[in-house]
Amino acid sequence: MRNSDLSKRAIRSFVTFACDTAIGAGSLLKRGFNKQHNVRYKGRIDPVTEYDTRSERYIVNKITKRFKEHDILAEEGTDQQEQSEFLWVIDPLDGTVNYAHRFPMYCVSIGLLYHGDPIAGAVYDPERNELFSAGQGIGAHMNSRRIQVSEETKLHRALLATGFAYDVATARKNNLGLFSRMVKRAQAVRRPGSAAMDLCWLATGRIDAFWEFKLHPWDTAAAVVIVREAGGKVTRLDGSNYSVFDDEILASNRRLHSVMKKTLLAPTT
Repeated sequence: MRNSDLSKRAIRSFVTFACDTAIGAGSLLKRGFNKQHNVRYKGRIDPVTEYDTRSERYIVNKITKRFKEHDILAEEGTDQQEQSEFLWVIDPLDGTVNYAHRFPMYCVSIGLLYHGDPIAGAVYDPERNELFSAGQGIGAHMNSRRIQVSEETKLHRALLATGFAYDVATARKNNLGLFSRMVKRAQAVRRPGSAAMDLCWLATGRIDAFWEFKLHPWDTAAAVVIVREAGGKVTRLDGSNYSVFDDEILASNRRLHSVMKKTLLAPTT
């Protein structure tokens, strides 16, 4: 890793800042949750509410005041990149479809990359008041409790999670076939609608593995470090090294990684 020059004290300070900022943005989202929303669409079924933009504005303002030299990449359009070694990657509201329908599964995700590697992250779930956080080398927590992945080793006893891209109705690579396959192999498969939450629930042992296609950096930048610090494994579907800029992800409790990879990559019969 290229972050050997960063002290644990420095990483902890980044995590603390991400946590405080995520809670502030999440409180904003919570206040607006049961209100009537102004919804616009970036695509046929890809919504944005006024709270996506309010949350992003809140987070970006916090970062620019504290870390003027850091770059920022956020889902709703903020792209302030001047080749800094630090890049904050933000999803101000992961689970917008859920939020717009008042379905209580959404979160704020704030991750920090150093030379492209996730080193700190916070994901806040306002509905359950659960704050997931981690820093590279300092462990993963939910609120003040240390968390770790499950110990499940059998796929037929595993609870999995996945999701579908907004172009699921038209794209040839749409995950529906793999969803059908894994439903038959695992104990069950869930589709909560927030990749960041799926990964955090993997980190705390509520689910055992997760895969998805066509995610964006802001979907995973914070949660990847949380999964890894909780003892999990994150790769591409074929087991190769994962970057938050990749378009596919396989994450597991490590014990299931090999069988997940084998099952997902098995040829169609």
